Amino acid sequence: RESDRRAWTPVSYTVTRQNATVQGLIEGKAYFFRIAAENIIGMGPFTETTKEIVIRDPITVPDRPEDLEVKAVTKNSVTLTWNPPKYNGGSDITMYVLESRLIGKDKFHKVTKEKMLDRKFTVEGLKEGDTYEYRVSACNIVGQGKPSFCTKPITCKDEIAPPTLDLDFRDKLIVRVGEAFSLTGRYSGKPAPKVTWLKDDIVVKEDDRTKIKTTPTTICLGILKSVREDSGKYCVTVENSTGSRKGFCQVNVVDRPSPPVGPVIFDEVYKDHMVVSWKPPLDDGGSEITNYIIEKKDTHKDLWMPVTSATVKTTCKIPKLLEGREYQIRIYAENLYGISDPLISDEMKAKDRFRVPDAPEQPIIKDVTKDSAVVVWNKPYDGGKPITNYIVEKKETMATRWVRVTKDPIFPSTKFKVPDLLEGCQYEFRVSAENEIGVGDPSPPSKPIFARDPIAKPSPPVNPEAVDKTKNSVDLSWQPPRHDGNGKIIGYLIEYQKVGDEEWKQANLTADSCPETKYKVTGLTEGLTYKFRVKAVNAAGESDPAYVRDPVEVKDRLEPPELILDANMAREQHVKAGDTLRLSAVIKGVPFPKVTWKKGDNEVSPKADIEVTGVGSKLEIRNTVHEDGGIYSLTVENPAGSKTVSVKVVVLDKPGPPRNLNVSDVRSDSCYLTWMEPEDDGGSVITNYVVERKDVASAQWVAISSSSKKRSHMAKYLMEGTQYLFRVAAENQYGRGPYAETLKPIKAIDPLHPPGPPKNLHHVDVDKTEVSLVWNRPDRDGGAEITGYLVEYQEDGADEWTKFQTVPMLDCVVTGL
Repeated sequence: RESDRRAWTPVSYTVTRQNATVQGLIEGKAYFFRIAAENIIGMGPFTETTKEIVIRDPITVPDRPEDLEVKAVTKNSVTLTWNPPKYNGGSDITMYVLESRLIGKDKFHKVTKEKMLDRKFTVEGLKEGDTYEYRVSACNIVGQGKPSFCTKPITCKDEIAPPTLDLDFRDKLIVRVGEAFSLTGRYSGKPAPKVTWLKDDIVVKEDDRTKIKTTPTTICLGILKSVREDSGKYCVTVENSTGSRKGFCQVNVVDRPSPPVGPVIFDEVYKDHMVVSWKPPLDDGGSEITNYIIEKKDTHKDLWMPVTSATVKTTCKIPKLLEGREYQIRIYAENLYGISDPLISDEMKAKDRFRVPDAPEQPIIKDVTKDSAVVVWNKPYDGGKPITNYIVEKKETMATRWVRVTKDPIFPSTKFKVPDLLEGCQYEFRVSAENEIGVGDPSPPSKPIFARDPIAKPSPPVNPEAVDKTKNSVDLSWQPPRHDGNGKIIGYLIEYQKVGDEEWKQANLTADSCPETKYKVTGLTEGLTYKFRVKAVNAAGESDPAYVRDPVEVKDRLEPPELILDANMAREQHVKAGDTLRLSAVIKGVPFPKVTWKKGDNEVSPKADIEVTGVGSKLEIRNTVHEDGGIYSLTVENPAGSKTVSVKVVVLDKPGPPRNLNVSDVRSDSCYLTWMEPEDDGGSVITNYVVERKDVASAQWVAISSSSKKRSHMAKYLMEGTQYLFRVAAENQYGRGPYAETLKPIKAIDPLHPPGPPKNLHHVDVDKTEVSLVWNRPDRDGGAEITGYLVEYQEDGADEWTKFQTVPMLDCVVTGL
């Protein structure tokens, strides 16, 4: 019966076996079944199924999952995806089981611990360089199905591919204002590159009009309703750890121009025409201005009349005007994309309105020297026409004739430096302005001035100090005054005072006897202490004195040597072979010390240039070689003492030849090479050895190893019987050193051993003085053909064996017994 009904339906009455097939059931419905046994007496009680049975196909484990693929590999993780089995076994998949096997191992190990239904999984925590293979199984209510086919072996390493960029746009793009535009393309790279959009080197940010869309393979920058400000150089950068690619596009968003810039200037106004000018638009709309359209209008009428539409200049003549009428001018700018809004001028009456400029105001005279003066004036009214020139004139106060100071035009500056004045003379100046109508009246004359340099006393000298002394003199030094008072410094006055006295004594009587910024004060008394001061002198007089800060005791000075090391001696020096070695130091001491350079305990190489000056010493070796390395010392010595400094110099060069190249273990197809490192590594770690071989019949060496860091190498793939030479060279970061070569050729043959003993030696005939012997070949020939057999005999009881002869065959008759 169906589980939701009470009525039972008979299935069969004649079943004699203990099983029956019930047909005609509906898939998905639940049924109860009951069975009763029957004999001739009648039917017994029914036995009923304890629970309902849902009719469906028999359930099995799922098929194997399909399309197991590796989607991403890094140095410590692998990402895999797969598709479900074609058949789920009649029951929903409850989970997937992912397993991995390290190559070289036998067993697969479960990767997923938790229940997993996703068909994508990233295996993490792997070891870089390990190689795994993976398989996945599906589980349903019955159990775990067959695993999928294994992936290929996967080695854990970062997938690296430099970025690629394929753009759909050209270098230049022109867009009308209000239109949308987009820049698209495709890219790739591993690891996944970072995509950056720039406009004029500034990062582009998304807003209401700007949209950026980036997928794993495509890029897109879109701008809606473009405006002029969207113009610029756009750059897309695709970058990952292996490099970057860039694409550029110059976008020009074009529009009609903005209006010409006003105001409209009436350069010329006459009774029948005018000349007007204006400035170009601030924004040409992204396209060159092709022309201007100029119109005029009589202010009494409403009609605008065309003047021209074919000018590209920013000036235009307006003809055919009526005298006395007022006019307005209207100007449009035009480019390929349209006509701008107009610029409209003020009203202007057509009449002649120009005259010569007015006279400037009285000029002012500045910066007078002995032969020049600067004349300054204000611009006068220009009479309606632009001023094109100013005329500056001069005259001596007592003279009557004015003279132009220059024939060159003076414009637009309103000041002029008048040259060529006579020192001590008194001058007046006046200025006239000129336009195209003519020259206006001159200004009133300036106030009279004398042509002479203004001079003041100088400031004191700077930082006087005692730089040296003896038992009866002191050397002074100072710097010039900061201000010379506009007069040449004639020289300096030096004064000194014994400590305790009030009176200052002059060391020199006149300033011109000390024109330099140093002086030696002599005639002093040994053991006394003195103060010193210095004054600067120009034509205006003496400056205030500048004092030496501390009193000076007069005695011979003795200072022990002092060395101030330059950077090239402060630490170990590394010089590449062929470059120049420079060692230098600043030397102090009184008297100046004696200078000695040494290398180790010996004199320095004759090729070294040694220079000693009053302040230091320098050693220079050009084209250095490795032998120039070592400990260099600099010694300075005077009566007050001595001082020595040392610096280690390493000349970096290619290494020397390897030592003790030896060939051993020779076989028919290989031999074993060993060597020792070079005595000299060139000052740098040996990075590798280069091993080469040469058939003695060939002229060419063949490299058999170029990256070995070991001091041995197995030379393989030799041809049996061929004679070979071998050589080895060491390399460091500065190059490859000379080769060490085997002294004699090595023949590629297997090593020979003595043959084994002959077998089964016995006699076949005996006579009274001779014996006939025979024997068999030995088991081993030692690697070479047997050339003969040595026969010896020994008298019974004797110690010595006697050689009889060597025979080539397997028998011999021994005679003479």
